[in-house]
Amino acid sequence: MEHIPKTPDHKKPFAEHITLWVGSPSSLVAHTILFLVVLALPFFGYPLEKALLVLTTAVSLEAIYLALFIQMSINRNTAQLASVEEDIEGIQEDVEEITEDVEEIQKDVEEISEDIDEITEDVEEMQKDVEGISEEIEEIGEDMEGIEKNVKEISEDVAELEEATDEDKVREARIEQDEVDRIAKIETLLSELKKELLSMKK
Repeated sequence: MEHIPKTPDHKKPFAEHITLWVGSPSSLVAHTILFLVVLALPFFGYPLEKALLVLTTAVSLEAIYLALFIQMSINRNTAQLASVEEDIEGIQEDVEEITEDVEEIQKDVEEISEDIDEITEDVEEMQKDVEGISEEIEEIGEDMEGIEKNVKEISEDVAELEEATDEDKVREARIEQDEVDRIAKIETLLSELKKELLSMKK
């Protein structure tokens, strides 16, 4: 609720000052002294009738002016109340707009919460997919280890085969060399036989 600021005393109208003073203790004291002075005038030789006439006239005039001042204050307060009512109506309209905005914000919050729920579901599904992919990667790693073992075994077999082929080549070379040597011996024997035959013919 909007706070209505109080009007400073120096900015209040004259009528309001008068009405406030009349209702104060100082006004009560002043009026009491005035009445006592007027009532004491006959003791000083002033006629009582004239004193009462002056007092009645003064009191009547004071009552009239007080009524006017009070009415002026009432009119001013009524105008202030009217402006306050207008302010209250404006505040009520602002409150209604704020409630509408709050309802829209609540709807937006609900939509955002639904989006968050969907996102969390998607994230959970992605986590499941990631777990499945990680399991597949582990299986592939195990398969790769098996393949590496097989490759090592194959490479070892190939190395053994290469060593075996090298030994076979050496054996073949030796056999060929032995054959060459045998052929050479046979040729030398043939040449010697030919020489002996020629010598026998002569």
